[in-house]
Amino acid sequence: MKPFVPQLVYFEPNALEYPLGKELWDKFNSMGLEIRKTTSHNQVRNIPGDTDLEKYRVAKSTLVVGIRKTLKFDSSKPSAEYAIPLATGCMGHCHYCYLQTTLGSKPYIRTYVNLDDIFNQAEKYIKEREPEITRFEAACTSDIVGIDHLTHSLKKTIEFIGKTQLGRLRFVTKYHHVDHLLNAEHNGNTRFRFSINSKYVIKNFEAGTSPLEQRILAAKKVAEANYPLGFIIAPIYIHENWKEEYSDLLLKLSEALKHIEVPDLTFELIQHRFTKPAKRVIQKRYPKSKLEMNEEQRKYKWGRYGIGKYVYLDDEANEIKEIMMTRIEKFFPQARIEYFT
Repeated sequence: MKPFVPQLVYFEPNALEYPLGKELWDKFNSMGLEIRKTTSHNQVRNIPGDTDLEKYRVAKSTLVVGIRKTLKFDSSKPSAEYAIPLATGCMGHCHYCYLQTTLGSKPYIRTYVNLDDIFNQAEKYIKEREPEITRFEAACTSDIVGIDHLTHSLKKTIEFIGKTQLGRLRFVTKYHHVDHLLNAEHNGNTRFRFSINSKYVIKNFEAGTSPLEQRILAAKKVAEANYPLGFIIAPIYIHENWKEEYSDLLLKLSEALKHIEVPDLTFELIQHRFTKPAKRVIQKRYPKSKLEMNEEQRKYKWGRYGIGKYVYLDDEANEIKEIMMTRIEKFFPQARIEYFT
């Protein structure tokens, strides 16, 4: 799979006052991309397209270069203390993704060029929490690896966190374009996590992302570069031959990593769930999706913030957990596992 190249680029005028903004302006001009101006990264209008669906698809291939004005970082618990705001939005078309509803009418991708401001704020948070470790999540509302071959914002952040004593960085990706990150001076302070899944899920619900084999190869490279490494398997989804496909996934992963020492390997497992608002959006944006969302075959469970979700029935949920935990413990007995239904 080729690295992402935006179909359309917008710039906030003030973004050109920053070194990264000027660098991206020159880069995108040399690439012959269509560039437009916008007053704010939150006010991008006139996305091309005759229908809402067409505009949505163009937006997913649109990059907006702007300035992060709000420097109060959002909380990212329980996985991290703060979400470090490097980018928003994703070029992937994952049918089940919670960003379908979170980003609402602004599915375009935004990257922020005032990195020094962001790093200074991160440093303040680290100092406030001394002598505790402060963890930052860089992929709450984006897949930062998917655009970093263009911006190198993530690489700069990895090296910034690498110079701190008490800062830690973590992010997750479905992309394999990691070569430029392998020589970053991370000093063990950044955990690289790959989102992996069965071939059925990737083929049917993760359009625009790297194939499984490329993700596994990228994970091997990252492990060889001595990054702390983890994997997310989400959503764990019941489909034809799901037991065999998930077992095959873990076997392939274990074979790729068998000669590499991976201390503190982690797995985060999340069963498929959906909300009614998410279902409406998914059916509108992906009308031919095969994603099963039959409320009558699910259990209703109250979620955080008072929003309920539909999860697998208890028997199905217990079977999924038993099979996945058993397989991971077989292939990766040293791994730490977190499980969510």
